[in-house]
Amino acid sequence: MASNAATTFSLDHSSARQRFRQAASHLGWQLESYPIGLVGPDGDELAFDVACSQGGAPEKVLVVSSGVHGVEGFFGSTVQVALLEQWTSATPSPTRCVFLHGLNPFGFAWLRRFDENNVDPNRNFLLPGERFEGAPDGYAELDDFLNPRRPPSRWEPFTLKALWLIARHGMPALRQAVAAGQHDYPRGLFFGGNGPSRTQQMLGENMPRWLRGSKCVVHLDFHTGLGRKGACKLLIDYPLNEMQRRWLTDWFGTDSFEACDSNGIAYDARGGFGRWCMSRALAPHYLFACAEFGTYGPVQVLSGLRAENQAHHWSTPKAASTIRAKQRLKELFCPASSAWRSQVVQRGLDLVSRAQKGLLQVAPP
Repeated sequence: MASNAATTFSLDHSSARQRFRQAASHLGWQLESYPIGLVGPDGDELAFDVACSQGGAPEKVLVVSSGVHGVEGFFGSTVQVALLEQWTSATPSPTRCVFLHGLNPFGFAWLRRFDENNVDPNRNFLLPGERFEGAPDGYAELDDFLNPRRPPSRWEPFTLKALWLIARHGMPALRQAVAAGQHDYPRGLFFGGNGPSRTQQMLGENMPRWLRGSKCVVHLDFHTGLGRKGACKLLIDYPLNEMQRRWLTDWFGTDSFEACDSNGIAYDARGGFGRWCMSRALAPHYLFACAEFGTYGPVQVLSGLRAENQAHHWSTPKAASTIRAKQRLKELFCPASSAWRSQVVQRGLDLVSRAQKGLLQVAPP
């Protein structure tokens, strides 16, 4: 599978969704679709899909999710399809599986990281009692820089200003201020919304059913855009207990994971999917990890997010600047490099293999 991984990436959301559904159906998995009431650029219905395997012991479950951040779904979808095509009726998955495909179909189809309401889904999963309001310290001062009220231009001195801000504030503090999630600027970057998103509501209603009877769950949520190009880190946004830390260390390696309070690439984001899943008590033992695969440097990625957000809000869909900004964003989160694609797909498959082997060794509580 890894040898031709570079050729297996779908060209758009529609083809990714079709391939996923066909591969799951071929295995006899149960399929469900959740439309969002909108269409993509080709006029096709936008929906996220869920595929559940029919075999395997119900107490041990592997969950693989993709496309929480829209345009990042190209990679996650490829890994999911590769897994489905790798398994056959004669050699099925060794564990029960729940695959969540393209959780942000609007962003996936329209080449955005955010959803139809400009919400960053991975900043929207607030816990009971947390309010959809406020912004990190420093975001208000950066608003004019992050969210210009004009179409993007090739001639903006973004990089120079970004480097000056990094020198002034330091990368960790600046990253925290910019990307931790905010609720005060609806057209701004990393907007967490004014209430639960449609995706959060649908997951809240259905995940207990998909995981009914489970005792031990490992959930890998695939993302791109953060870290060294081609490298993978498992990012954790909740306090680890002794069992979770042991699973991460034994199955994936001591240096494979990073907590949000470390000095590495992670930051303390509010409203993350992982923390929300942990709070739901979906299984007695639940391990969630954001599998983050590096693409380009942080300044380049932020520049691309900024330009696409400008184009989305302050330009027109057919404008050359909009088309250019969206294609650039796709490259930033799903590089066309065949070497990168082969490398990350192989690493994604290896992560799943390690998770399943670990699950099979665990004695159910």
